[in-house]
Amino acid sequence: MSEVVWNKYSKEEFENVMKFSDGYIDFLSDSKTERACVKNAIALAKSYGYRDIKEVIENKEILKAQDKVYVNMMNKSIALMHIGSNPLEKGMNILGAHIDSPRLDLKQNPLYEDGNLAYLDTHYYGGVKKYQWVTLPLAIHGVVCLKDGTTVDIAIGDKESDPVFVISDLLIHLSADQLQKKANEVIAGEDLNVTVGSIPLENEEKDAVKANVAKILKSTYGFEEEDFVSAELEVVPAGRARSCGFDSSMVLGYGHDDRICAYTSLVAQLEAENVKRTAVCLLVDKEEVGSQGATGMHSMFFENFVAEVMECMGDYSALSVKRAMMNSTMLSSDVSAAHDPIYASASSPRNQAEFGKGIVFNKYTGARGKSGCNDANAEYIALIRRIMDDHNVAWQTSELGKVDQGGGGTIAYILANYGMQVIDCGVALHNMHAPFELASKADIYEAKKGYAAFLTYEG
Repeated sequence: MSEVVWNKYSKEEFENVMKFSDGYIDFLSDSKTERACVKNAIALAKSYGYRDIKEVIENKEILKAQDKVYVNMMNKSIALMHIGSNPLEKGMNILGAHIDSPRLDLKQNPLYEDGNLAYLDTHYYGGVKKYQWVTLPLAIHGVVCLKDGTTVDIAIGDKESDPVFVISDLLIHLSADQLQKKANEVIAGEDLNVTVGSIPLENEEKDAVKANVAKILKSTYGFEEEDFVSAELEVVPAGRARSCGFDSSMVLGYGHDDRICAYTSLVAQLEAENVKRTAVCLLVDKEEVGSQGATGMHSMFFENFVAEVMECMGDYSALSVKRAMMNSTMLSSDVSAAHDPIYASASSPRNQAEFGKGIVFNKYTGARGKSGCNDANAEYIALIRRIMDDHNVAWQTSELGKVDQGGGGTIAYILANYGMQVIDCGVALHNMHAPFELASKADIYEAKKGYAAFLTYEG
């Protein structure tokens, strides 16, 4: 277990920490939706020699050790596999992160006018403090799928030349009643409506501002109001992630949970060479809302991917797939809570992660009495300790705050259902689930080192 690592870095290591975080800041800034994450991950993977499993299957090719393949699940989840020299049936080393983040989704019929202002109606996604989302500059990202089969990519609010959007709050001068409410009642979910226009369309008698916005959508972005029905548009904070602090030792940005673990896992996967146990990186959707659906971890897409790879290697059987899953080891790459001295009463004394002490291992998550958790076996934790120490990785252990204060879950228990060894492991944050979250650059760097070390584990 580690002390603060900053002063232990050589000059070269310090520069590596900062350079690695620069790459992460770019990825985070350009990957504000799960679709963008998958698109950017595929581009990186291809540059490292990864191929789409669909192409391999269509060409009836044979896969062998050290081949690299991926499966793209509906453009919202991806699994990457670097086939090892050991039989796949002997198990895989899996890094599993999620790429969805708390946000506001546009409803299917969102555009309306009230009080000579045009709004977009939203439904919040994941666990959010609703009051944190008002009076911020907001962007809109996602896709609009038209009836003719074409897809319009939307990204508005992050370029200097783009407009931004906002959700209004009640002015302090008239807030006597509002300020008496509990925090979870200050802003109602139905009031998270995004202000998008105020100029009326000339010669339009009814809902003229809404009509003008609809005209702009058609002329500038290429879709009609009715096309919102087949759109996936997400309202997210506008602007890039940034270095934070006079010493630039931290990263402030939207979507650290869980793209901070997704990026570090992805880079570790791509840089792995000549692996003995098959290395896998899972970047999945829907974790923030229960991991359900075709692109969530409860889906069979990963198991099906393993089966397809084994078929292409000439090793497929239903039993072999089950053995491959059961014999695997996994790091559920997800964020944890860092101790915040301003809110120290929520922390668990002697069992809370701190900034600058490296990658975090959570033996269990869950809530109150460990409900809903995956509780890692002691033998597996001993193995993980050895791997980290052998590779000089700074690491620490943590719980998700004080008992009875709340809790949370990850995808760990889903993979553990196969009988594989799984532990939660990631980067500790301040402001988790807020529009802007905070992380230590040292912890980001140590997470990548830890994930890379895990992938070299030979069994």
